[in-house]
Amino acid sequence: MTQADFYILGGQTQHEQWFFACRLVEQVRQKDRSVLLQVANEQDARALDDMLWQFREDAFVPHALLNAEDAPADCPVSIGWHPESGHHHDVIINLSPELPAFFSRFERLVEVVVQNDDVLDYTRQHFRFLKDRGYPIEHKDMRMR
Repeated sequence: MTQADFYILGGQTQHEQWFFACRLVEQVRQKDRSVLLQVANEQDARALDDMLWQFREDAFVPHALLNAEDAPADCPVSIGWHPESGHHHDVIINLSPELPAFFSRFERLVEVVVQNDDVLDYTRQHFRFLKDRGYPIEHKDMRMR
């Protein structure tokens, strides 16, 4: 069963949410796990793609847009907005207002929560959905760190 982790941040902006996700991807990759970053649309995917290349000067996170023609078949990190998850099944970091229908094929689902009314609303909905169906859920309060 998919483990759901909700990281609660003190920040309020999408930039802070995405920056945290970039750092988290880097940590997950150090454990040799594959990651799908799920966003709402192609425009967000391209913006997050740029951010992953630049979020830290000394970071290198090989990644590609999901299903891109030039993406290697075994790319360990993909950014998607599609209704399918490609070959990924390890970790999904959901940065989309929608909980992807395919989330349960992953070992771990990550939601990054910032103090923005829209984000709080949709992540609460995701939490209720997961809790009502018996998924194991952990809260990781990052506000005091």
